[in-house]
Amino acid sequence: MPDQQGLQPTRWYPHRHYPRSGIPADLAGWLLDPASLTRRLLQLCPDAFRVRLLSQQWGRPRADEAQALGMRYDGQAIIRQVQLLCDDSPWVYARTVIPATSMRGKLKRLAHLGTRPLGAMLFADPGMRRGIVELARITRGQQLYVDALQRPGKHTDAVWGRRSVFRITGKPLLVSEIFLPGFPAQSAVRPLWKAGQ
Repeated sequence: MPDQQGLQPTRWYPHRHYPRSGIPADLAGWLLDPASLTRRLLQLCPDAFRVRLLSQQWGRPRADEAQALGMRYDGQAIIRQVQLLCDDSPWVYARTVIPATSMRGKLKRLAHLGTRPLGAMLFADPGMRRGIVELARITRGQQLYVDALQRPGKHTDAVWGRRSVFRITGKPLLVSEIFLPGFPAQSAVRPLWKAGQ
């Protein structure tokens, strides 16, 4: 169902839904890597990596996000949008949805992350559990495409992203990571994921 601006929702599928030939070869290792994206980006850009906070506010998640989190469609959540940059070049757009019911205990600190990377905190928690990785080809005409590219230009018709539900002490949050056109997908930093997994 389109939103009020006529933009379509993004369709996410478990990564096993896609044949290897259906995923861009230069991005496959990044999309399917179960390790921390923040850590890999720091390896790739050790001296100039930073987080740009675009927004963080209470709101209502999109229908597909609420479904992934097991929320009511009218439930409230903190919605955080950031860019991960190297040398001021945006490489990744990330959108995190934290249900109000998750903002207790350890997860209360997420309300005050600011420009600190979320991934570093998630992967440092020994009790963190990650759900399946879902992938999407995000195209023009979708709200997530507009959000990720900020000012959509003529340089690309689609970008790829991944998302997962993370749980800390059983409380869920949804993290979506979209690889932007300026991202140097072919890198010397090897992923932990290997072909055939």
